[in-house]
Amino acid sequence: MSIETQPRSVSQTEQYEKCGWRYYLQRVERVTPRPAAWSHHGVAFHTAAEDFETSGRTMPVEAVVQRFSDTYADLVNQSLNKEPNTDRWLAAGPSGAEDIEARYRVGQEQSARYVEWAKEHQPAIWTTPAGPPALELGFEVELGGVKVRGFIDQLVVEPDDTLRVRDLKTGTTKSRFQLETYKVAVEQAYNVPVNRGDWYLAKSGGLSRPVALDRVTEEGVGERFALMDAGVKRGDFPAKPGFLCRFCDVSHACTFSKKLK
Repeated sequence: MSIETQPRSVSQTEQYEKCGWRYYLQRVERVTPRPAAWSHHGVAFHTAAEDFETSGRTMPVEAVVQRFSDTYADLVNQSLNKEPNTDRWLAAGPSGAEDIEARYRVGQEQSARYVEWAKEHQPAIWTTPAGPPALELGFEVELGGVKVRGFIDQLVVEPDDTLRVRDLKTGTTKSRFQLETYKVAVEQAYNVPVNRGDWYLAKSGGLSRPVALDRVTEEGVGERFALMDAGVKRGDFPAKPGFLCRFCDVSHACTFSKKLK
């Protein structure tokens, strides 16, 4: 499937909006991205939390932590096989090697804390009409004339029987557009109202403030996807070099980024 015809996603759209040239290098030129421990940290935490929820919250905390550890180690080892020089990894700390080790310990602590939080607060995960709980719930809908797909971490039942979209975050970056997209996707796919959203913040071990979504419209969300889709189809990939280049996993292949140094 070509880049012009493939379904869009929130991550694609936000990447394109922040820097069209990064989108081009990664998704058109297929430049091999530099690995980052923060990416593996996020995937492993999501995996551990999903397994715990899927078990009906009966999975022992030690098993949840082990699930994080095994997944994280496997992902890191796969990346080390491709790029053994950790000095070339993207890192939030002093070095790639230190970042890898630090996130292993932090992720274990965050996985255990999630178990404690979920058992204490007992959020009611929605059950889909097909039967499975709404965990990592996949969707594919049309918004703004564009096919959009993605996965929702959790859908939680509110006291008034509406739904709340919830995204689990190990980092600090939060996307309101992500919650807005999930709202309109759920309402289109299941015809169940979604009035609020939030983030579970692994760093603090609790929820963010709720985000009001009742005034979000399908037309408004669809417009952003339509603009991004049109830009890609006409081959318009504007570069936006600046602060974000230091976090870009394809900056090593970018002439615009190199001019900043």
